[in-house]
Amino acid sequence: MTPLQLNPIEAPWLIIMVKQPRPGRVKTRLGRGIGIIDATWWYRHHVNQMVRSLRDPRWTLVAGFSPKTSRLVVGQNDIKIWQGNGDLGQRMIRLLRQAPPKSVLIGSDIAGLERRHIARAIGALGQSDSVLGPSPDGGFWLIGARHPKRLTRNVLEGARWSTQYALADTQARLPGKVALVDTLNDVDTIDDLP
Repeated sequence: MTPLQLNPIEAPWLIIMVKQPRPGRVKTRLGRGIGIIDATWWYRHHVNQMVRSLRDPRWTLVAGFSPKTSRLVVGQNDIKIWQGNGDLGQRMIRLLRQAPPKSVLIGSDIAGLERRHIARAIGALGQSDSVLGPSPDGGFWLIGARHPKRLTRNVLEGARWSTQYALADTQARLPGKVALVDTLNDVDTIDDLP
């Protein structure tokens, strides 16, 4: 078990990329299977449950939000940072570069995610420069870095997002040793629902 870190300024960040849950703006592929309103409802409740279940004294929870005008329902003590503009890779790296050492970033639609998965990923950064959590579809649900501030702004430039090549492209672009941790599924379509 990872020892507790009581100083939140020095603790790694767990950054969750979240969107304001508006019909037609979130989970549109899921919405094609269950309806836009139901997909938005699922996303809102999934994010709220995820935020509650992933709070832990070993890390500081950070909501990387979009759009800039979002009103998020996260805890008063949680840090909130706008994702900024750009493609997915640019936004992920922008958020990570603000984080302390051994920080990780995840999406907000991961099925079966538990604190032990986050602890294992942060622990992997003791031996590796970066960490990725693979998804069965060739993407990934988690990215992290031992020294996030050292990542260059364009480190993920050219990665093919939302394809079966996203994990391989990202792994090839990250510097140093890259650890792979648990494989988890993100919820994109009705078939991905737990």
